Amino acid sequence: MSVQVIPKEKQGRGAFNGGEIVENKPIGFPQDHSGIRPYSNLFYWAHARAVTDSTIGLHPHQGFEICSFVLAGEIRHFDTKLREWRPLQAGDVQIIRAGNGISHSEWMGKDAEMFQIWFDPDLTKTLEKPASYDDYRSADFPVITQGGATIRTLVGPGSPFRMDTPGVEVRQIDLAGGLHHLEGNTANIYSVYVLDGELTINGAAARQFDFVLVSEASALELNTPTDAKLFLLASPADPGYRTYTQLRRADA
Repeated sequence: MSVQVIPKEKQGRGAFNGGEIVENKPIGFPQDHSGIRPYSNLFYWAHARAVTDSTIGLHPHQGFEICSFVLAGEIRHFDTKLREWRPLQAGDVQIIRAGNGISHSEWMGKDAEMFQIWFDPDLTKTLEKPASYDDYRSADFPVITQGGATIRTLVGPGSPFRMDTPGVEVRQIDLAGGLHHLEGNTANIYSVYVLDGELTINGAAARQFDFVLVSEASALELNTPTDAKLFLLASPADPGYRTYTQLRRADA
Protein backbone atom coordinates (compact mmCIF):
# COMPACT_ATOMS: atom_id res chain seq x y z
CA MET A 1 0.00 0.00 0.00
CA SER A 2 1.16 3.53 -0.79
CA VAL A 3 -0.17 6.81 0.65
CA GLN A 4 1.09 10.17 -0.65
CA VAL A 5 -0.05 13.52 0.76
CA ILE A 6 0.31 16.61 -1.44
CA PRO A 7 -0.38 19.72 0.70
CA LYS A 8 -1.95 22.79 -0.86
CA GLU A 9 1.39 24.63 -0.98
CA LYS A 10 2.85 21.84 -3.13
CA GLN A 11 -0.04 21.92 -5.61
CA GLY A 12 -0.06 23.99 -8.77
CA ARG A 13 -1.44 27.51 -9.03
CA GLY A 14 -3.53 29.31 -11.61
CA ALA A 15 -5.68 32.42 -12.06
CA PHE A 16 -8.05 34.00 -14.57
CA ASN A 17 -8.88 37.62 -15.29
CA GLY A 18 -6.17 39.16 -13.14
CA GLY A 19 -6.99 37.05 -10.09
CA GLU A 20 -10.79 37.28 -10.21
CA ILE A 21 -10.79 33.46 -10.26
CA VAL A 22 -7.99 31.65 -8.41
CA GLU A 23 -7.11 27.96 -8.52
CA ASN A 24 -5.01 25.38 -6.79
CA LYS A 25 -4.31 22.37 -8.96
CA PRO A 26 -3.53 18.92 -7.59
CA ILE A 27 -3.00 17.84 -11.22
CA GLY A 28 -1.99 20.66 -13.53
CA PHE A 29 -0.26 21.49 -16.77
CA PRO A 30 3.56 21.68 -16.80
CA GLN A 31 3.49 25.47 -16.40
CA ASP A 32 1.37 25.14 -13.24
CA HIS A 33 4.23 23.46 -11.33
CA SER A 34 1.89 20.89 -9.78
CA GLY A 35 3.39 18.31 -7.46
CA ILE A 36 2.05 15.43 -9.55
CA ARG A 37 1.40 14.77 -13.22
CA PRO A 38 -1.45 12.91 -14.92
CA TYR A 39 -2.03 9.32 -13.78
CA SER A 40 -4.65 6.60 -14.34
CA ASN A 41 -7.28 8.20 -16.59
CA LEU A 42 -7.05 11.54 -14.76
CA PHE A 43 -5.46 14.34 -16.77
CA TYR A 44 -6.23 17.58 -14.88
CA TRP A 45 -7.80 18.63 -11.57
CA ALA A 46 -8.33 22.23 -10.42
CA HIS A 47 -10.11 23.72 -7.40
CA ALA A 48 -11.39 27.08 -8.62
CA ARG A 49 -12.73 29.88 -6.40
CA ALA A 50 -14.25 33.16 -7.57
CA VAL A 51 -13.12 36.28 -5.70
CA THR A 52 -15.77 38.26 -7.61
CA ASP A 53 -18.21 37.63 -10.48
CA SER A 54 -16.08 36.66 -13.45
CA THR A 55 -16.34 35.06 -16.90
CA ILE A 56 -13.80 32.75 -18.54
CA GLY A 57 -14.07 33.45 -22.26
CA LEU A 58 -14.90 30.98 -25.02
CA HIS A 59 -12.17 28.35 -25.47
CA PRO A 60 -11.97 24.98 -27.28
CA HIS A 61 -11.72 21.36 -26.11
CA GLN A 62 -11.38 18.01 -27.87
CA GLY A 63 -11.41 14.38 -26.81
CA PHE A 64 -11.38 14.74 -23.03
CA GLU A 65 -14.39 14.50 -20.73
CA ILE A 66 -14.51 17.70 -18.69
CA CYS A 67 -16.51 17.55 -15.46
CA SER A 68 -17.43 20.49 -13.24
CA PHE A 69 -18.46 19.63 -9.68
CA VAL A 70 -20.04 22.72 -8.07
CA LEU A 71 -19.03 22.94 -4.41
CA ALA A 72 -20.50 26.34 -3.48
CA GLY A 73 -22.42 29.22 -5.07
CA GLU A 74 -23.47 29.39 -8.71
CA ILE A 75 -21.72 28.90 -12.03
CA ARG A 76 -23.11 29.25 -15.56
CA HIS A 77 -22.04 27.47 -18.71
CA PHE A 78 -22.23 28.33 -22.42
CA ASP A 79 -21.04 26.14 -25.28
CA THR A 80 -21.16 26.12 -29.05
CA LYS A 81 -23.46 23.07 -29.12
CA LEU A 82 -26.26 24.31 -26.82
CA ARG A 83 -25.72 28.02 -27.58
CA GLU A 84 -27.33 29.17 -24.34
CA TRP A 85 -26.20 29.95 -20.79
CA ARG A 86 -27.21 27.30 -18.25
CA PRO A 87 -26.95 27.77 -14.47
CA LEU A 88 -25.57 25.25 -11.98
CA GLN A 89 -25.85 25.47 -8.21
CA ALA A 90 -23.92 23.91 -5.32
CA GLY A 91 -24.16 20.13 -5.53
CA ASP A 92 -24.81 20.09 -9.29
CA VAL A 93 -22.45 18.42 -11.76
CA GLN A 94 -21.88 18.98 -15.47
CA ILE A 95 -20.05 16.87 -18.05
CA ILE A 96 -18.76 17.93 -21.44
CA ARG A 97 -17.84 14.96 -23.61
CA ALA A 98 -15.64 17.06 -25.87
CA GLY A 99 -15.47 14.47 -28.65
CA ASN A 100 -14.41 15.88 -32.02
CA GLY A 101 -14.52 19.45 -30.74
CA ILE A 102 -16.51 22.02 -28.80
CA SER A 103 -15.89 25.49 -27.38
CA HIS A 104 -17.33 26.73 -24.10
CA SER A 105 -17.35 29.63 -21.67
CA GLU A 106 -17.91 29.70 -17.91
CA TRP A 107 -19.19 32.32 -15.47
CA MET A 108 -18.56 32.02 -11.75
CA GLY A 109 -20.45 34.10 -9.20
CA LYS A 110 -18.63 35.70 -6.28
CA ASP A 111 -17.57 33.07 -3.71
CA ALA A 112 -18.49 30.19 -6.02
CA GLU A 113 -16.24 27.13 -5.86
CA MET A 114 -15.91 24.14 -8.13
CA PHE A 115 -13.68 21.28 -9.08
CA GLN A 116 -12.97 20.98 -12.76
CA ILE A 117 -11.59 17.55 -13.57
CA TRP A 118 -10.53 16.29 -16.99
CA PHE A 119 -10.80 12.56 -17.67
CA ASP A 120 -9.09 10.68 -20.50
CA PRO A 121 -11.70 8.27 -21.93
CA ASP A 122 -9.36 6.84 -24.63
CA LEU A 123 -8.87 9.68 -27.07
CA THR A 124 -8.26 7.29 -29.97
CA LYS A 125 -12.02 6.61 -29.78
CA THR A 126 -13.57 9.82 -28.49
CA LEU A 127 -11.95 12.10 -31.06
CA GLU A 128 -14.24 10.43 -33.61
CA LYS A 129 -17.44 11.18 -31.67
CA PRO A 130 -19.62 14.31 -31.77
CA ALA A 131 -19.48 16.41 -28.62
CA SER A 132 -22.26 15.96 -26.05
CA TYR A 133 -23.20 17.53 -22.75
CA ASP A 134 -25.30 16.83 -19.62
CA ASP A 135 -26.26 18.64 -16.43
CA TYR A 136 -27.10 16.70 -13.27
CA ARG A 137 -28.80 18.28 -10.28
CA SER A 138 -27.89 17.74 -6.65
CA ALA A 139 -31.16 15.92 -5.96
CA ASP A 140 -30.34 13.37 -8.70
CA PHE A 141 -27.57 11.72 -6.67
CA PRO A 142 -28.17 8.91 -4.16
CA VAL A 143 -27.18 9.48 -0.52
CA ILE A 144 -26.59 6.84 2.16
CA THR A 145 -25.54 7.04 5.80
CA GLN A 146 -23.33 4.40 7.37
CA GLY A 147 -21.70 4.57 10.78
CA GLY A 148 -21.45 8.33 11.02
CA ALA A 149 -20.54 8.84 7.35
CA THR A 150 -22.92 10.45 4.87
CA ILE A 151 -21.96 9.40 1.34
CA ARG A 152 -23.28 11.05 -1.82
CA THR A 153 -22.48 9.07 -4.98
CA LEU A 154 -21.86 11.47 -7.88
CA VAL A 155 -20.43 8.88 -10.29
CA GLY A 156 -20.97 5.18 -9.71
CA PRO A 157 -23.69 2.71 -8.68
CA GLY A 158 -27.10 4.33 -8.32
CA SER A 159 -26.06 7.62 -9.94
CA PRO A 160 -27.55 8.71 -13.28
CA PHE A 161 -24.20 10.22 -14.31
CA ARG A 162 -22.96 8.89 -17.67
CA MET A 163 -19.40 9.07 -18.91
CA ASP A 164 -17.25 7.21 -21.42
CA THR A 165 -14.18 7.06 -19.17
CA PRO A 166 -14.17 3.56 -17.63
CA GLY A 167 -13.78 2.54 -14.00
CA VAL A 168 -14.43 5.94 -12.38
CA GLU A 169 -16.41 6.43 -9.18
CA VAL A 170 -16.80 9.75 -7.36
CA ARG A 171 -18.23 10.34 -3.90
CA GLN A 172 -18.60 13.31 -1.60
CA ILE A 173 -18.38 12.22 2.02
CA ASP A 174 -19.28 13.98 5.27
CA LEU A 175 -17.69 12.34 8.31
CA ALA A 176 -18.60 12.67 11.96
CA GLY A 177 -15.66 12.50 14.34
CA GLY A 178 -14.35 8.99 14.85
CA LEU A 179 -12.97 6.00 12.95
CA HIS A 180 -14.50 5.02 9.59
CA HIS A 181 -13.76 2.14 7.23
CA LEU A 182 -14.52 2.17 3.50
CA GLU A 183 -14.09 -0.85 1.28
CA GLY A 184 -11.28 -0.52 -1.27
CA ASN A 185 -9.88 -2.32 -4.30
CA THR A 186 -6.17 -2.91 -4.79
CA ALA A 187 -6.61 -2.38 -8.56
CA ASN A 188 -7.73 1.24 -7.99
CA ILE A 189 -6.02 4.50 -7.20
CA TYR A 190 -7.95 6.60 -4.67
CA SER A 191 -7.65 10.37 -5.00
CA VAL A 192 -8.88 12.26 -1.94
CA TYR A 193 -9.31 16.02 -1.62
CA VAL A 194 -9.94 17.25 1.92
CA LEU A 195 -12.66 19.87 1.67
CA ASP A 196 -12.86 20.59 5.40
CA GLY A 197 -11.41 19.36 8.66
CA GLU A 198 -8.43 17.15 9.34
CA LEU A 199 -7.96 13.39 9.56
CA THR A 200 -5.65 10.47 8.95
CA ILE A 201 -6.11 8.35 5.83
CA ASN A 202 -4.57 4.90 6.28
CA GLY A 203 -2.32 6.47 8.91
CA ALA A 204 -1.23 9.55 6.92
CA ALA A 205 -2.21 12.95 8.33
CA ALA A 206 -4.11 15.35 6.05
CA ARG A 207 -5.82 18.69 6.52
CA GLN A 208 -8.08 21.06 4.58
CA PHE A 209 -7.15 21.42 0.88
CA ASP A 210 -4.60 18.59 1.01
CA PHE A 211 -4.69 16.04 -1.81
CA VAL A 212 -4.03 12.41 -0.95
CA LEU A 213 -3.23 9.48 -3.27
CA VAL A 214 -3.80 5.95 -2.00
CA SER A 215 -2.88 2.91 -4.09
CA GLU A 216 -2.86 -0.88 -3.60
CA ALA A 217 -5.27 -0.54 -0.66
CA SER A 218 -7.98 -3.09 0.10
CA ALA A 219 -9.65 -0.58 2.46
CA LEU A 220 -9.54 3.07 3.45
CA GLU A 221 -9.32 3.81 7.16
CA LEU A 222 -10.40 7.36 7.94
CA ASN A 223 -9.88 8.71 11.45
CA THR A 224 -10.98 12.25 12.25
CA PRO A 225 -11.10 14.04 15.64
CA THR A 226 -14.01 16.23 14.53
CA ASP A 227 -16.31 16.51 11.51
CA ALA A 228 -14.61 16.40 8.10
CA LYS A 229 -15.64 16.63 4.44
CA LEU A 230 -13.95 14.69 1.64
CA PHE A 231 -14.15 14.37 -2.12
CA LEU A 232 -13.14 10.82 -3.04
CA LEU A 233 -12.42 9.65 -6.59
CA ALA A 234 -11.58 6.05 -7.49
CA SER A 235 -9.97 5.27 -10.84
CA PRO A 236 -8.18 2.21 -12.26
CA ALA A 237 -4.42 1.93 -11.82
CA ASP A 238 -4.43 0.45 -15.33
CA PRO A 239 -7.19 1.94 -17.52
CA GLY A 240 -6.69 -0.79 -20.11
CA TYR A 241 -5.67 1.57 -22.93
CA ARG A 242 -2.90 4.01 -23.68
CA THR A 243 -3.74 7.40 -22.23
CA TYR A 244 -3.03 10.73 -23.92
CA THR A 245 0.03 11.21 -21.72
CA GLN A 246 1.40 7.79 -22.71
CA LEU A 247 0.70 8.39 -26.38
CA ARG A 248 2.44 11.76 -26.24
CA ARG A 249 5.50 10.22 -24.59
CA ALA A 250 5.61 7.54 -27.28
CA ASP A 251 5.58 10.20 -29.99
CA ALA A 252 8.29 12.31 -28.35
